[in-house]
Amino acid sequence: MAYQAGDTILDDEYNTFVGSAVSPYGYNHFAGTGSGEYGLGQASISTVSAGNTVQASQWNSLFTGLDNIANHTNSSITSTSVSAGDTIAIKAALETDLATLAAAVAAGSPSATAISTAAAGASSNSATWNSTSTIERSVTFASADTMRHYFNAGGYIRVTPSATTGIDGLKDTVFNDLCTAVGNIDIKAHASTRSGSGETLTTNGLANGFHDLTTSYTTILKLTSDNAGYTSDTLEIQAKLNAAVGTAVTMTIKQIASDPAADTTYTAGNTDGVPANPNEAPIMTLTLTEGYPNNTEGLASAIRVSSNAEVSNTQS
Repeated sequence: MAYQAGDTILDDEYNTFVGSAVSPYGYNHFAGTGSGEYGLGQASISTVSAGNTVQASQWNSLFTGLDNIANHTNSSITSTSVSAGDTIAIKAALETDLATLAAAVAAGSPSATAISTAAAGASSNSATWNSTSTIERSVTFASADTMRHYFNAGGYIRVTPSATTGIDGLKDTVFNDLCTAVGNIDIKAHASTRSGSGETLTTNGLANGFHDLTTSYTTILKLTSDNAGYTSDTLEIQAKLNAAVGTAVTMTIKQIASDPAADTTYTAGNTDGVPANPNEAPIMTLTLTEGYPNNTEGLASAIRVSSNAEVSNTQS
């Protein structure tokens, strides 16, 4: 591309900056609909008809769009607007700015701070259990593009397990400790994060994010209890999509609590204050939260989850 200081701006060069769908990507590809890890769902900028002069207003549409995406992704750019009547000079940093913003979006806008949170549903077991507690919840988006844009713009799904304590026996402590050790798992565009610590890490799948998920469950995290006498008890968080990225509209989260540890039941001669079943596992809860991109720093509107639902809830 003959885009050098002192050259005349050609319409096809401007159109490349706006509409290129191959690297180096144009504005519409990383900020508009895009595909895969590119695209934020913002309004596309019109290209210039062949042979027409590139107007200052058209340049400024591009620069305004760049500013908006830079603000949302917290990226540093240097391109500036122009005025009618200016000599159309090369904006030396434009190519670099486009590459910077495309890379930020492709990474899932990791530095974005214009993120709000809202409840996305919770499910609890109806009773205590002795072997396995499995809860599945889903979040669904209006379209596959909306789902991609949500994660590309820095959105995440937060997974928070919890256990009801004070019910019956030491298993309350075991699973409460496991839930605390998980903390919050935030499933982001290309990886997941865990806010808790402790217990025995059995499976670390935190390198997986939205763009890594398939239609089969992927284990994001599995912990095993380090409490004496209960080192076979586990808590696992899994996630999957209903189709390949680009077609998927639903993410499903599965929480599996497992209690294979031997149970001891006290019946005859039970002492006051000693549970009848001290090893009965507590009620488990799976809570989802949407961390959604809002419109306070450049996006035209917030990008949200459309609905959430309980998929299954069983215990044995």
